[in-house]
Amino acid sequence: MKFISKRGLFWEARASILAWYVLLMGFLLGLSMPIASQLVFAQVNARVREDLESEIQDFKRLKASRNIKQREDVSDRELEKLFADFLYQQLPEDDTFLIAISNRTFYRSSPAALPEVIQKDSALIQRLATTTTSQSGVQKTEDLQIGNVLYRAEPVRTGSQIRGVLIVAHTTAGEREEALASNVIFVKVLATVSFFALILAWFAAGKVLAPVRWLTNAARSIGETDLSRRIPVRGSGEMMELAMTFNAMMDRLQNAFASQRSFINDASHELRTPITIIQGHLELLGDDPIEREETVELVLDELDRMGRLVEDLILLAKAERHDFLQRENVDVACLSEELFAKVRGLATRNWTLEQVARCHIRADRQRLTQAVLNLAQNATHYTQESDTIALGSRLDRDEIRFWVCDTGEGISEDDRTRIFERFARAARGRRRSEGAGLGLSIVRAIALAHGGRVELQSQLGVGSTFTLVLPLETPSALG
Repeated sequence: MKFISKRGLFWEARASILAWYVLLMGFLLGLSMPIASQLVFAQVNARVREDLESEIQDFKRLKASRNIKQREDVSDRELEKLFADFLYQQLPEDDTFLIAISNRTFYRSSPAALPEVIQKDSALIQRLATTTTSQSGVQKTEDLQIGNVLYRAEPVRTGSQIRGVLIVAHTTAGEREEALASNVIFVKVLATVSFFALILAWFAAGKVLAPVRWLTNAARSIGETDLSRRIPVRGSGEMMELAMTFNAMMDRLQNAFASQRSFINDASHELRTPITIIQGHLELLGDDPIEREETVELVLDELDRMGRLVEDLILLAKAERHDFLQRENVDVACLSEELFAKVRGLATRNWTLEQVARCHIRADRQRLTQAVLNLAQNATHYTQESDTIALGSRLDRDEIRFWVCDTGEGISEDDRTRIFERFARAARGRRRSEGAGLGLSIVRAIALAHGGRVELQSQLGVGSTFTLVLPLETPSALG
């Protein structure tokens, strides 16, 4: 059972390919046999007709050499001698019969008994004996020993009179037997070749399906603690594409699991701190009314911080959903002025609005407001009252840029990438943010949801500039 469970899928796919191969071969063989037989019979009949016509042409040449056609005074004896000489000279092939009829006299080339269908009193011979034009055709019979009869009849003219008829007939039973025998040999050869082809197909299917077996083994060996297994990418075509797709999927899963694990660890750490503070103060809570009031105030503050943390976590989770954004036609100039009015109430700073883009963009107005306010709030944490924080928006070719620029502490080069991660904070700063370190993660999530990005330029002791870059779908200048 263990062997079957490990290789069952591989063997099942291999057997399925072979079964379809057998069905296809059987279908093609069953279809080709009658077609091949008909083609062989048609070729044989064409060759026989050529032979019949050749006999007629030989007779015409003999008749022309004796100048019989143009003469009206050809005697019966002379005509009889013409038929006798022709029948004597010709050596017809097997199953071919030469028959001449003149003045109700019946001549034939072969001493062998004629098949019933072409005997003197048969309906076919009686009909052809009175023909006045050249005729050819097929007389079908039920006798398998004779088969169908191919015939060619040519009337014999002397001057303006028809004095007789020459009939060349051929029975096809012999050719049909030879064709059937050839078909039997063909089937035997094809069956033998197909048998060895099936063996080769079995091994070929195994080689083709090798990446599937690697995929199965890799998928079976993958656990929550080990997502590093990959399939070797070999060859080309669909199997290579399958291996590359699987490896890309595993890369995404590995990154997702790592991000989830880090997220859970960081979230549990961030939530543990306020819980510990609340628990410690409640355990030491006494009967003093003033102490109780202070403890309640502290607990409410910590609960409020936990609530904001949970809301931020929910927001980041929603950012991965397709309905995260509610796009609308946004007037960038109006939005920029509204943002400037809102940020001025965050803290006492030298707030300035540097530039306003006059265009429209398809975006989520509330999410953009949230992102820019987060950037502005973050700037207040690392600046003093005498510092300047500037906002602006600008149309740059096919992109719209919103920025928040401050003259604060700046961010070290090591922190410039890390600060966009969840629960990350700059290691350097005169003041630590009271937030959970999710603000910039939310900004990046909003930018990515719009198909954009966040750019950061910073220098220690000079300040930082965060730029939210969004693509324009259908920009329209307002003048």
